[in-house]
Amino acid sequence: MKDYHANGAAGNAAKFKEIASASVGPMGALAFEGGEPVGWVAAGPRSRYVRAVQTPTLKGIDHAENDDVWLVPCFFIRPDMRRRGIARRLLEGAIEMARGAKASAIEGFPTAGVKLGSADRQVGTEHLFESCGFRSIRRPSSSRVLMRLDLVG
Repeated sequence: MKDYHANGAAGNAAKFKEIASASVGPMGALAFEGGEPVGWVAAGPRSRYVRAVQTPTLKGIDHAENDDVWLVPCFFIRPDMRRRGIARRLLEGAIEMARGAKASAIEGFPTAGVKLGSADRQVGTEHLFESCGFRSIRRPSSSRVLMRLDLVG
């Protein structure tokens, strides 16, 4: 997060373009309404999200799965478009992308039954992930839950 804030909007945009141009697969999905982008979800193999994989929230995961299991680390929904089901459609799109890439599973670490503060809003909610078939694997804190949807087997 420190680098994110220090880079500013232009620096972060440049870093994202650098990562996207080097990526073999998609970086996530966009939602459009009336031709305008209104939301985005980051999604891809866990191995792409080195910092997230090293956090206490994901402690205990099987790192041998990092290339086969996808992660949904964050969402962005334009403020004037929130509460319209866009996050759910984006999560459904991420699941389909993971299936198309032959991922064995897809995970997220949403907030767990707490009112979302601005710092936590981007990870989604436990209810959102449950509504798309994810199950709770572990509760690393009172405010986060690690959730998983197995795609094979």
